[in-house]
Amino acid sequence: MKQISIGGTLIGGGAPISVQSMTNTDTANIDATAAQINSLAAVGADIVRVAVPNAAAANAIRELKQLTSVPLVADIHFDYRLALSVIENGVDKVRLNPGNIGSAANVRRVADAAKAAGVPIRVGINSGSLEKRILAEYGGVTAEALADSAAGHVRLLEDAGFGDICVSMKSGDVNTTIAANRLFRDKFDYPLHLGVTAAGSGVPAIAKAAVALGRLLADDIGDTIRVSITGDPTQEVAAGIAILEAAGLRVPRLELISCPTCGRCKANLENVISEVRAALKNYAPPKPIKIAVMGCEVNGPGEAKEADFGIACGRDKGVLFAKGDLMTKVDMTSAAKTLCALIVGKQHLTI
Repeated sequence: MKQISIGGTLIGGGAPISVQSMTNTDTANIDATAAQINSLAAVGADIVRVAVPNAAAANAIRELKQLTSVPLVADIHFDYRLALSVIENGVDKVRLNPGNIGSAANVRRVADAAKAAGVPIRVGINSGSLEKRILAEYGGVTAEALADSAAGHVRLLEDAGFGDICVSMKSGDVNTTIAANRLFRDKFDYPLHLGVTAAGSGVPAIAKAAVALGRLLADDIGDTIRVSITGDPTQEVAAGIAILEAAGLRVPRLELISCPTCGRCKANLENVISEVRAALKNYAPPKPIKIAVMGCEVNGPGEAKEADFGIACGRDKGVLFAKGDLMTKVDMTSAAKTLCALIVGKQHLTI
């Protein structure tokens, strides 16, 4: 598997899978864009992409690089001169479709500039922007059409002597996205950027990403991911990290598990969980820990004991556990506070 470096962040070749997002500000508005990039980095984004539709946005890259620390990707379409500009201004990666920036000479100009600057290129294929020839040949958007389009764009760069390439093939349809990436992986060993485009908002968007990315990642396909969600892009980062953790590809520093509750639950588990999250928001454990907040006496004690720290909640009383050992009974009014104190080691509790 080939490997690329995006501002020092390695993609492919066995490197940890990175999480990406994209700003939704006007890139030429430097203050707003820098603030959003930094907020994305603060919640865990490894790489951030910005739209570059014009010269003002391209020129903003130089100052954005000074105001941020996360690797930046410029999203370019149609005008090869914008690609040349962002490379000159210090961008870490360029995302484009080589076939839509004009002649082979234009592709070579971009490839030569990127190669000289050590800037990789992502070939980004979306179902909404497939070439007319491809659509006609395959009768519409299919997995084969996406993979064929990606292969054609990759060959344009290869013909220009450029091989520092990452590829994405995204459809709004989960199964099409999965199949396209599998087809491409069978023929090429370039790093793959995974995602489902136009996925929507909220739970449906996260579900689509979780299914598509989860199935591909389980087959060892994919090197960097973006979970596309309409709205605040920080939620994309949170969802991406959660998917990698659920897939066992990242170890959470602080994992909070809880039961879904049922008619046996007599405690307000949502309130307890909210209090625990708030209290530990800025806590960085020295090593990964699992915290269980459980709602009844059936599975609660057992599951709480399996975690590093846990509480089995009752109507008025809860039972705290640490490393599998029963520690103390507590009033539910102070259960979250006592659990968090036990976790951070601020007090010694005994029954």
